[in-house]
Amino acid sequence: MLARLRTPPPHTTTHYLRLLPHTSSRQRHPVGVHLHIRRAISTRGGGLLGAETRSSSSQLTPSRRPVSLACTNFGLPLPARSLSTTAASPAVAAATTSSTTTTTEQSSTSSPEMYTTSFAFFEALWDAGVTHVFVNLGSDHPSIIEAMVKGAREKKDRFPRIITCPNEMVAMSMADGYARLTNKPQAVIVHVDVGTQGLGAAVHNASTGRAPVLLFAGLSPFTCEGELRGSRTEYIHWIQDVPDQKAIVAQYCRYAAELKTGVNVKQMVNRALQFAKSGPQGPVYLCGAREVMEMDIEPYEIRQGDWEAVELGGLPKKGAKEIAKALVEAKNPLVITGYAGRNHEIPGKLVELADKIHGLRVLDTGGSEMCFPADHPAWLGLRFGNEKVIEEADVILVLDCDVPWIQTQCKPRSDARVFHVDVDPLKGMMPLFYVAAQKRYRADALNAVEDVLGALERDAEVKGLLEGEDKGKREEMRKSMERVYQERLAAVDERSKPFDDGRFGTSHLCKKLKELCPEDTIWAIEAVTNTLFVHDSIRPTIPGSWINCGGGGLGWSGGGALGIKLATEYEAKLKGGKGKFVVQIVGDGTFLFSVPGSVYWIAKRYGIPVLTIVLNNKGWNAPRRSLLLVHPDGLGANATNEEINIAFNPSPDYSGIAKAAAGGDVFAARVDKADQLEAVLKQAIEAVEGGQAAVVDCKVELGC
Repeated sequence: MLARLRTPPPHTTTHYLRLLPHTSSRQRHPVGVHLHIRRAISTRGGGLLGAETRSSSSQLTPSRRPVSLACTNFGLPLPARSLSTTAASPAVAAATTSSTTTTTEQSSTSSPEMYTTSFAFFEALWDAGVTHVFVNLGSDHPSIIEAMVKGAREKKDRFPRIITCPNEMVAMSMADGYARLTNKPQAVIVHVDVGTQGLGAAVHNASTGRAPVLLFAGLSPFTCEGELRGSRTEYIHWIQDVPDQKAIVAQYCRYAAELKTGVNVKQMVNRALQFAKSGPQGPVYLCGAREVMEMDIEPYEIRQGDWEAVELGGLPKKGAKEIAKALVEAKNPLVITGYAGRNHEIPGKLVELADKIHGLRVLDTGGSEMCFPADHPAWLGLRFGNEKVIEEADVILVLDCDVPWIQTQCKPRSDARVFHVDVDPLKGMMPLFYVAAQKRYRADALNAVEDVLGALERDAEVKGLLEGEDKGKREEMRKSMERVYQERLAAVDERSKPFDDGRFGTSHLCKKLKELCPEDTIWAIEAVTNTLFVHDSIRPTIPGSWINCGGGGLGWSGGGALGIKLATEYEAKLKGGKGKFVVQIVGDGTFLFSVPGSVYWIAKRYGIPVLTIVLNNKGWNAPRRSLLLVHPDGLGANATNEEINIAFNPSPDYSGIAKAAAGGDVFAARVDKADQLEAVLKQAIEAVEGGQAAVVDCKVELGC
């Protein structure tokens, strides 16, 4: 039986052995051990090597257990001297007398007893709560693959589930969607520099969308003559060796680092996850060369409770009182939020705040989460930083929001009092950002709202102001808010009507979806220019039921919807329940960005049925909108879509693409007229509830 010891790199072996006690010229290392240097795994810059010891009888007994050896020049303790009495092997004796470095044997086989950096990496993920790993494998992953097989065979229910993803964008979007719904980080494994580049827009989305995701990529081997297990074996290992692989994504990540040894891999994984889970949450990146990931190490565990995320507190007592008092005294108080709904307790607390402060309304300018229920009269819906109420408000509380308003389109009045509360109020990753606020606080959104509620209930001065309000005026404000709310809903209903000739817009389509889909449906949205129409018609009311793409990297919703569906099924199964129905609503151009060939293969391969609605308006309309904001009277203002190169003509067969990717096993349909819509949607919903993915290509009119 073999037992692993730690020993210095080959170039220090002779020096190391000369430090050890010996009784004769034949015994130049501790008595009674054959030091068999094999499968030696090193790190750049002289990290630890894994070595093995073997007793003369090849059997270990309690009195002859292996000890860890280390050279003093590594800052580790000298080896124990109480070992059994057998002579050193000739190979080791030769190593001690030779002045040349001995090349270690590169092993090409593995055994069930092997415990490598890669296996410890997966153990660390599982112990930290990562249940799914989305992979796109390559030549840097031999030990990763070995660890996957070992884990599947030996650990089964204590090893992350591996999901093969033929595209990196889809892989990370799945992890993003899973994490966005559950607030539990998941992991993605990609291939060296090219796989890291393939993550592309998905890293941007996770960063701006505050999605905790751990990314791992291998590095090209750093040895090329077979010195170590994992040394270069393929032509591509030279081509993919780049100066600084981390730099490809580091500016989007909360943390980026290289694994340089296996002996602290679990600490490195947990350090990365601490960053991912601490506010503002986001992606983290680790990479490691083949030699490091192949390294044999001693099995070990860490105390998981020592690696929790950093917790933010709430508002200082004085700050909570000041905000509460300002909101109570305001004539037009307003809360603007964007991400706060990630914590599913927030919507209920904001409702409580709106019920206590008369006239308070809530506006969502991010659309990332369901932050405030649409069935409350204080609901102002989703508007991307451009809404009349922003200009009218005299007191504004900005709560976990990146873009509360767009100054060139809309901004608060000059005498408005603004309070900014955020996990990251300075927006350290945005070179240009500022909000003219009287006070700003780094605080957890839920704690902050609870602190303001506490001031309303317990502070004598604030409580007196609230109770001293004129009841007649209070009732008048309530009726006014209700009237405005009903007028808003009536306008949405009017816009939702189909045209006389059977054409229909996004509003009508989403109204029908809302009527036909289960009440607790989760909506994964990437509708771009149609997002406001979708939100107004869906009108989400359940925390966690609305998840919009967190950034501007189009193509999130394909993998995002799969990740959300995977999460709701897995989490429900843990509680003995059933997952929720998931609908992806996506623009036609964005559908192509989502890599549908990969998305629907994965959906079929792993049984992840989602209803996809493609909003087919025959092109990319976002560029036209951007053009008109800058050049309203320019040459492009009256140009055709073909002239400004945003037309999709001929229109692709979107549902056909999905069907082909799934080997034909997708419900595929196209709808052009309103009188066909309900029947087709019912069939699609039935198909998804039966376990089959469905894609409905809906031709929609612009502007409604």
